[in-house]
Amino acid sequence: MKRVFFTVALALAFGSAAAQAQPLRLDLETAVQLALSENPTVKIADMEVERYDYVKRQTWGSLLPQISAGGQYTRSIVKSEMRGGISFGADNTFAFTGDVSLPLFAPQVYRTLKLNRAQMESAVESARSARIDLVAEVKKSFYNILLAEQSLAVLRESERTVKQTVDETELKYRNGLASEYDLLTAQVQLSNLKPTILQTENSIQVAELMLKMYLSLPEEIDIEVTGELDGMRDAVFAGADALTVDLSENSSLRQLELQQEQLRRQLKVANASRLPSLAAFGQASYTGNDMAPFLSVTPDNGARYFWTNPISVGVQLSVPIFAGLTKMNQSRSIKNQIAQLDLQREYARKQVDVQARSAVNTLLTAREQMFSQETTVRQAEKAYSISQTRYNAGAGTMLELNTAQLTLTQARLNYSQAIYDYLSAKADYDRIIGRER
Repeated sequence: MKRVFFTVALALAFGSAAAQAQPLRLDLETAVQLALSENPTVKIADMEVERYDYVKRQTWGSLLPQISAGGQYTRSIVKSEMRGGISFGADNTFAFTGDVSLPLFAPQVYRTLKLNRAQMESAVESARSARIDLVAEVKKSFYNILLAEQSLAVLRESERTVKQTVDETELKYRNGLASEYDLLTAQVQLSNLKPTILQTENSIQVAELMLKMYLSLPEEIDIEVTGELDGMRDAVFAGADALTVDLSENSSLRQLELQQEQLRRQLKVANASRLPSLAAFGQASYTGNDMAPFLSVTPDNGARYFWTNPISVGVQLSVPIFAGLTKMNQSRSIKNQIAQLDLQREYARKQVDVQARSAVNTLLTAREQMFSQETTVRQAEKAYSISQTRYNAGAGTMLELNTAQLTLTQARLNYSQAIYDYLSAKADYDRIIGRER
């Protein structure tokens, strides 16, 4: 029901955005919800869960009564004859039959039902894995857009500052208070910023296309992400001390465990095929034979068919004795697969453990880099303010001012990158640990 309401709300938002020619505003939570609702990967995973539900019901159907009915008409062209011209059989025969069977003891079906439950659990876990991966990718794409937009804002601010410096230097040059070298240096610095700004604008477009792909949004819809990296960093820091390497919820390992459980159930199904099975059955028929060839005079009631309706019931026992060693070799093949998967699961656990520890170290390193870059930005801002004051007072040089400006711009970009690195590493860490949100 929540998904229905969410889809309707988004449809209204799309219609409103299209009518007013305004971009669709998305925060991180809305983007994640939309991806979980509309992304084909999640839909396919949910459909796979539904498919195994049908498989389970199909197996249950094997324990229900099986009823069939049929009819047959036979016309004798050449009948069997004895010496003397005596023939057997009727010219026309009508037969109607009904059969019913009910399993009383079917060990293979019982084991298959348990196998179906294991398959369902594996499908559910695969769907959970698809959601975890999708959430991580959506978050990283969202953070990537915020990083590009924040970097673009820093570059444009730097462009305005350098443009102002160029104008002031040009005025001083005309009045003989600055050299041509200072003017050229400022102009070159301004020109060098333009390719970087253009590249950043292009990266925003590419990042938006990636996010639209994950959200299953048409390319023609304009989107606008809301939020700031700084605010998200503060929210993530609240749980920074709760970092763990507990892999009990890791989806990859859980899927391997469920696959191994499926193989164990499959082995039991194969072994159950060697056990006897018992079924009850019933049969009824209604047969009419044309008696005209045997009657010299048609009866008064006009009946020319002799009808019989036998009914029989019973039980049937089936005991497998020998099947060409196929069942034994099938069991051996499944045991071999279980042994392979056991080795694969142990090796995968070691790999995931290394990934988890590496992710924790990456998070801790990124956090320290963020603290360091915060200090660097404050120092760069102070250094630029001092160099600008010195240059305006005639005590500093254009080279000193340009260096301070470049240092400040780079420090701000590095700070934004450090925040992004932390948030991106946190998304990867949540994926490894197995957190859906």
